[in-house]
Amino acid sequence: MRTIDWGNGRIIAIEQTLLPGELTTLEIDTVDQLIDAIGRLAIRGAPALGVAGALGVALAAVRGGDVRAEALRLRAARPTAVNLAWGVDRVLAVADQGVDAMVALAVEILEDDVRRNRDLGLRGAKWLLERLDGPVNVQTHCNAGALACVEWGTALGVVRALHEAGSLGHVYVDETRPLLQGARLTAWELAQLGVEHTVVVDSAGPSVIARGLADVVIVGADRIAANGDVVNKIGTYPLALAAARAGIPFVVAAPESTVDLATSTGADVEIEIRSPAEVGVPNALNYAFDVTPADLVTAIITDERVVHGKPLG
Repeated sequence: MRTIDWGNGRIIAIEQTLLPGELTTLEIDTVDQLIDAIGRLAIRGAPALGVAGALGVALAAVRGGDVRAEALRLRAARPTAVNLAWGVDRVLAVADQGVDAMVALAVEILEDDVRRNRDLGLRGAKWLLERLDGPVNVQTHCNAGALACVEWGTALGVVRALHEAGSLGHVYVDETRPLLQGARLTAWELAQLGVEHTVVVDSAGPSVIARGLADVVIVGADRIAANGDVVNKIGTYPLALAAARAGIPFVVAAPESTVDLATSTGADVEIEIRSPAEVGVPNALNYAFDVTPADLVTAIITDERVVHGKPLG
């Protein structure tokens, strides 16, 4: 089942806020509905947001609205993840070619996401197995699996490739407060794959590394700046610090569409601050993302290359 798809002139997506208790889909007929789904994280994950941006512009064209105005609204739905704007801009660039061309390109972007993330997963597994003896014990944060893409993962795509190669040990899954994308979504995906895993509270994540339980930390990304700084779900930075102290690799797995050469460093990225209601107290500072400095990143693995020790530009 695809996380997000196009059919009968509408967007069809898994309603991620109901997982793991209920697997159901949304049928999205308007840009307003799509923006709502993105805002409340029914659709989430950097590659999936890129596809959603592309399909959203196509949807606006099919519905006959002001495509450029709708594209601007959609582009601003979540400010930190670059993929959303990337998907919007790619389809908007062919607006003068008509509705059919916009839909065709959006569907092409959707299909291409599957191939690119499968390539990424295989490249990441190969890179790790050239450096680590299997079985490899992995720690991950948030959800960077099939639910964050179309039907394949980024960080969990690497895990999946290791699993299929018989080279995966145990996976430690940070719960990822406050919305528990790790405990709810990543753990659910790993269970579907038959992967042995343990959920740990976020504050225990660095201790898992310090105790030698993980051989590598693998995470996804929502934006990678030109200098190699990585923006990912809040709580990623402490894992990178712990990995550096323990001397284990800290690996970022993300498609090329997440690399933003127009942004010089992570300090230039607008970090989304979400409602305190998600935390459950009125005075909560609810940062959705943090920035991991490039010098803490062992390797950035994309669908096209492996980068380490140098800027991406």
